[in-house]
Amino acid sequence: MCGAQFFRARVLEFFTSLFESMKVLKLLPNFLTILRIVLSLFLLFLLLNTHTYFSFLTPFHTNMISSLVFLFAALTDLLDGYIARSYKAKSRFGEIFDPLADKILILSAFLGLVYLDRVNAWIPFVILGREFFISGLRVLAANEKKDIPVNALGKYKTVSQVVAIGALLANLTYSYVFVAIAVFLTLYSGIDYTIKYYKS
Repeated sequence: MCGAQFFRARVLEFFTSLFESMKVLKLLPNFLTILRIVLSLFLLFLLLNTHTYFSFLTPFHTNMISSLVFLFAALTDLLDGYIARSYKAKSRFGEIFDPLADKILILSAFLGLVYLDRVNAWIPFVILGREFFISGLRVLAANEKKDIPVNALGKYKTVSQVVAIGALLANLTYSYVFVAIAVFLTLYSGIDYTIKYYKS
């Protein structure tokens, strides 16, 4: 009898621990979204203060740290989406702040890059203009109950932007090639989505 009680206690303890872990996992996507916003602001602060607060760093170290911070922040976007889908942890907070955090990250990186004169101001204007325009169309499509399927173009666009910004932050010699690809895919995917919206 004591053995059976001990076994039941251990089983109960296991499932209680598992349940607590699941609750933590359901909060993790929102935590990663908040972390992405914090990292974005730190990245902007780093880029704007390379010659003051961070003057003890060499240009090489500043470039590497800023690019790694950006890439890690971009990775949190992939992780929070995966966890939210896998563990059914989608929330209203995530629906609102996840896309907002993405735009804050891109905006922070581009503001710093324009300040450092590594990219022409029209490039972030085009990329961010497209992002906000398509976000507006998505809201309209949802309100009008239009079903516009997501295709691979959007994923290619996102990857190209991350690679381009990472290359610019690392100050790579041929980063302009990645920037050109990102601008092309950004505009092309935006035009493609707009056409699908008006045809649906």
